[in-house]
Amino acid sequence: MSVDLQRFLIFVGILLGVALVALTSEKFRPYLRKNPGVAFLLGISSGFPLTLLVATLTFWLAKVGLDTTTIGLAVMVGIPYTIKFLWAPLLDKLHLPILHEKLGQRRSWLFLIQALLVIAVWNLGHSDPQPGNLGGFFFWALVTAFLSATQDIVIDAYRIEILEEDEFAHGTAANQFGYRTGNLIAGAGTIYIASSEGLGLGWGLGYGLTALCVIPAIIGALWVGPGKFVDRFANATGMTAGQWLTESVVNPFREFLTRHGAFLILGFVLTVKVGDAMGQAMLSPMIVQLGFSDLDYISANKIWGFAALIVGSALGAPFLLWLGMGRALLISGLLMMFSNAMFMILAATGNNYWMMVAAIVTENVTSGIGLTVFATYLSGLSSIAYTATQFALLSSFAGVGRTFMAGPAGWVAEQIGWVGFWGFTIVAAIPGMLFLWALWSKGYVGEGIRQSTALDDSKLKEPVGALRILGFLLILAGLVGVLLSQQLAAEPVWLYASLASFAVGMALAWKRRAIA
Repeated sequence: MSVDLQRFLIFVGILLGVALVALTSEKFRPYLRKNPGVAFLLGISSGFPLTLLVATLTFWLAKVGLDTTTIGLAVMVGIPYTIKFLWAPLLDKLHLPILHEKLGQRRSWLFLIQALLVIAVWNLGHSDPQPGNLGGFFFWALVTAFLSATQDIVIDAYRIEILEEDEFAHGTAANQFGYRTGNLIAGAGTIYIASSEGLGLGWGLGYGLTALCVIPAIIGALWVGPGKFVDRFANATGMTAGQWLTESVVNPFREFLTRHGAFLILGFVLTVKVGDAMGQAMLSPMIVQLGFSDLDYISANKIWGFAALIVGSALGAPFLLWLGMGRALLISGLLMMFSNAMFMILAATGNNYWMMVAAIVTENVTSGIGLTVFATYLSGLSSIAYTATQFALLSSFAGVGRTFMAGPAGWVAEQIGWVGFWGFTIVAAIPGMLFLWALWSKGYVGEGIRQSTALDDSKLKEPVGALRILGFLLILAGLVGVLLSQQLAAEPVWLYASLASFAVGMALAWKRRAIA
């Protein structure tokens, strides 16, 4: 039995188990509601394109005999995912003619993007990449990447807006389940359809059939309705271009940065995943150096670890309801630090298969819980008036710490060895915990899941000021620079300049007077 088939069977078994538990347990029961079910369907449609563009695409290029350098360049199609927050304001504020009136803001954009995505994926599958003839292939790969990143913006916002407060955590977890389902379909499923060792139908039909994964989101969106999108200027007339740009681009920043505790929140979001990111970057190299066979690592990570991740994701929602947001964030953070301690023990133990399994299972269970809790937290931070823009921005902020610390991880491991390295990752997680403690002690982390959606329109209509606008622009420039520095293998000066731009922008954007 192949690893992919085992993962599929494990996944289906766990989902059925969650459904059975939900029939008898009150804390699991929201998984059976309509809105979390729709979040699952949205996740399927959100999860398949990235796998097609990264894992499946690189496998395809290797099969047609392209060199590793060219295959490495193909990974750059992931850049639109990195900077998708740049056009997120358009999806919040720009109305599509005719479609907006009939379907609402989110569904009109979703259906349009999905129609274009099907066309792009079909053409990508039929582009026939060959050495010396890659122009059409890379064009459709970039178009697919842009459309799929845009689809993610819409789906993330729509997911937040359809869920009720008492099902928010379960809907977020269900969305993660759906995302994994989309990953499996676009990975093993597409390869099985296309490969001569499977159905042998070719890459064109393989990609074309996988593009039908947009259908679950369409079904879910038609089932659940338009959601709770808030158009603050729906009845406004005679808006100038400057007023529209201020509301679309500037006010999402201003609304967030003028909240009480905004900078503590950003500090937490930037640092909470640093230790975990460093560990993930160096796990595979350590496994190789400890002398584990490829098959041992595949079974431990791809099977045991995968099952543990799904279980952890399912446990995340009841975990959050049981503890409340503040305690759930704190304990999930401590659990992830504990998982790094397990790898420290593995490094000290050496080549011990069951110790590796125990460490990987612990890491995946805690990551599954932590991912659900953290994603729910970020979703709750997003104002209902700027859902797409703020969630995309916060997700990118969360990626800054991971990007910045991935590089030094290898140097730290070389200097102090594997045991010391994993100890360092535990220490690296402490700043995030301190930020969280400060937020919690000041009352900025509520026990509820969704924050108040009330907006002070009078403050948001005040003149912004040239310096603050410059600050917002410098924040965006710094964020883009940091996030792209690794993908483009840029010189260190690029990273330092981006960090400087980010810091200066924050200083200029900061305003002492806060929205209560």
